[in-house]
Parts: sequence; structure tokens; C-alpha cells
Amino acid sequence: MRLDKFLCETTDLTRSLAKKALHRGEVSVDGEVTKNPAVHVGEDSAVDWLGERLTPFGLRYLMMNKPLGVECTTRAGRYQTVLELIDLPKVERLHSVGRLDVDTTGLVLLTDDGQWSHRVTSPRTQRPKVYLATLAEPLQGDALTSAIATFAEGMLLDGEQKPTRPARLEALSPERFRITVTDGKYHQVRRMFAAIGNRIETLHRESIGPLVLDPDLEPGECRMLRGEEIAAF
Repeated sequence: MRLDKFLCETTDLTRSLAKKALHRGEVSVDGEVTKNPAVHVGEDSAVDWLGERLTPFGLRYLMMNKPLGVECTTRAGRYQTVLELIDLPKVERLHSVGRLDVDTTGLVLLTDDGQWSHRVTSPRTQRPKVYLATLAEPLQGDALTSAIATFAEGMLLDGEQKPTRPARLEALSPERFRITVTDGKYHQVRRMFAAIGNRIETLHRESIGPLVLDPDLEPGECRMLRGEEIAAF
């Protein structure tokens, strides 16, 4: 990696500021002051800036309990973004692995590892995603039996060319349900309930594949994934 790029990735310096720091003789590689931004540094290189050893961040993997009213986006807009809730250096490199809309809470994964992100979200894997939904109207009796069958068979939602994959609908109460889907269609769970004449009041994602939201995480909190959690995908 070029020295100026290494400085940008391990500090808050921009490319132009990194070159100025080099020009001022503030950077050394393996003990020697180096002013050439094109010098190559490897994994074993010892790079110091103003006497402080610089260490690459490496790839990062996090889970967050996304609160209501927060967007899974990297761009500032009308709502607060998930990245604004994370206190890490170079947080702008992170991206959400799949998204939750602003009105949905629960498990969000974030990383700067594009290959891992693809493994998690690839349609080929058909990873189950589990949600808890509170409905505007109670669903019970024959209507519930019909809804369970409809979800299990799959349904063709408005604007789609293919029906949803089979989904599981589990009643926890007449208004509260657990839903398991393997698709990733836009606002899918909300649209599925709308298709049977109901409306979701609250929606919360519990899990993605084998990874379940940590119950110790309060809304807005996040933590690094453990090694076995990363390796599960």
C-alpha cells in the first residue's frame, strides 16, 4: 500500500494533509524519515507519525439494536443515521448489511468487509430473517388460519413479478406475531400484511440467519461481533 494511503486509513488525515505531513518530515518508516508518498509499506512496516506508531484498523463487524427513527444509510438526510450512533474511527467506511426502514427497529449488522456482507445478504443463501410485528387489527380464527396458509404458500405483492418465498407466521397473541421470511423484498413484511387487509403498527427484527440480537443491547447501542458470530456466515 502507498504510504499516503496508509496514513489516510490509519489517521484522520486526508490525502492532501497526509502529503503535507510527509513533506514536513513528520512520518518515518522503519525508523527513517520518509517524505515520498508513493513509498510502499507492507504488513511488517513500522510507520510512525509524530512519534506515534500507526496500526491498521482491520476489518470490523458490529451488531446494533437500531432504534425507531434512524436510517440505515451512510448519507445525511432527514433522519439520524446508524453511523451517527457509532463512536469508532473511520466510521464512514462501515455500511449496513441489508437495511431496516426508519420505522423498523432491531438487529442491524454493519461492516467494512464487502465480501462478508455479500455472503450474509446473497439471495442464494435464503437466510431466514425473523421479525416481531404488532398489528393494527387483531388476527384470529379463520382469518388467522387463512393468513398462515397464505404466508406459507407465498404471495405475489403489488409491483413484483415473482411471489414471495414461503414464510412462517406464528401467532403470539391476536395482535402480536412472529414472522420468518427468506426474501429481502422492499418493505416485504409490511406489504405482506397489507395484502391480507391488515397493517403493522410496530416491527422489530430479532435475527438474521443464526445471529440473534443481543438482549443486552439497548436501542441505539452496538457491539463488535465475536469470532464465532462472524464465522457463522
